Amino acid sequence: MILIVDDDLAVRTSLGLLLKQAGYATRAADGPAGALAAVRAETPALVLLDMNFSRATTGDDGLALLREIKQLAPLVPVVLITGWGSIALAVAGMKAGAAEFVTKPWHNDALLQTIGTALALRGPGPAAAGAPPGRRALDKQFQLADIVGEDERLLAVLRQVGQVAATDAAVLIEGESGTGKELIAEALHHNSRRRGQPFVKVNLGGISSSLFESELFGHRRGAFTDAKADRVGRFELANGGTIFLDEIGELELASQVKLLRVLQDRTYEVLGDSKPRRLDLRVVAATNKNLAELVAQGRFREDLFYRLNLITLHLPALRERPHDVPLLVRHFLAQLRATYQRPGLRVGAPALHWLQAQPLPGNIRELKNLVERAVLISGHDELTPADFQQSGAGAPVPLVAPGAPAVPGTLTLDQLEAQAIRQSVAQHQGNLSRVARALGLSRGALYRRLDKYGIPYDEPV
Repeated sequence: MILIVDDDLAVRTSLGLLLKQAGYATRAADGPAGALAAVRAETPALVLLDMNFSRATTGDDGLALLREIKQLAPLVPVVLITGWGSIALAVAGMKAGAAEFVTKPWHNDALLQTIGTALALRGPGPAAAGAPPGRRALDKQFQLADIVGEDERLLAVLRQVGQVAATDAAVLIEGESGTGKELIAEALHHNSRRRGQPFVKVNLGGISSSLFESELFGHRRGAFTDAKADRVGRFELANGGTIFLDEIGELELASQVKLLRVLQDRTYEVLGDSKPRRLDLRVVAATNKNLAELVAQGRFREDLFYRLNLITLHLPALRERPHDVPLLVRHFLAQLRATYQRPGLRVGAPALHWLQAQPLPGNIRELKNLVERAVLISGHDELTPADFQQSGAGAPVPLVAPGAPAVPGTLTLDQLEAQAIRQSVAQHQGNLSRVARALGLSRGALYRRLDKYGIPYDEPV
């Protein structure tokens, strides 16, 4: 049963008819007293809650009722719905426990999609019936072939992927560079109902604010200087499927406002064309930054943060799952045997133990590069620790005061990242295009890190 709480009879009637046609049973209440009585009598599956029940349009009465409903039924998802929508009110509602926030007049399809997502996320996860499924069980149930590993931290993420993939919930993927965030985003898409539709990747760290609207929303010929032809934006390319917004933490504040409007209303306008266009897609974002900290620093909008992180997946660093290193190395070697036509390639136990002991600040991406370089320089089929050391994975460059220990585990994440960048700059002899590709960064993101760590980039380090 879905409980509709609104003081407007026309709204209650309209929502009741919409939900009935969609196959939902409903109950209606015209104010806080009736809503609380309904929740006590029968726990609803979901609540559609208006935010104003008096002449005031602050939303305070709706927020107070939301808190009371959450006290009575903490697991019931509540979707806020109001004709006096504001960003501040949306953030306050999310903080108070709301699942989503929509404004009147609503779009029927979008509202039903929001309700379906909230109900799906409320349901029991795949592990509810007993012990959590292991890797073999997950592989039988979902398409996860490109994701290698059996560590419990990784499996916990894959179980979440399986649980939320079938919904349209916005997902924020957190993790250090090189941990496989793009693979998780692809797994969310390939295991969703949108799998037959486009999966469009956008590296936001490489898009300047001046080109943001043109890149994401497209433009008409003549919309601005040098707009000599129509351009289809990334959102339009992804319509019906999934859009993957990588490096969301690098987005400038001015562009964050424009992105928020699209995610809030699910509409956008092409530059040079004032006709609004509606979107039907799944949004997955990724970052190697702590967005909550950026919000506290005023560098990331709080409202956009809450819009993006309905579900948050945190990918562990490779040093946190060292037992997966041998699996990954053998996976890479299997690919390289075919690539370089060396069917006898293998790796010895000493080399695997040596690799497991390395900090690998570049995570899986760094490990893959190490394996391929070792294969290229090795004159024999069985790789040894010496092959990896010769390939550039020798002793780490110390980043602490002279004489201080530089033992793995004693360096901060910033120090490990700076170390990886210094090594890559040296390896590629100052060619920043190659450095950016090797580290999986845009040139803009690389420049910001070089400046942050005081690494000169006008000559090799």
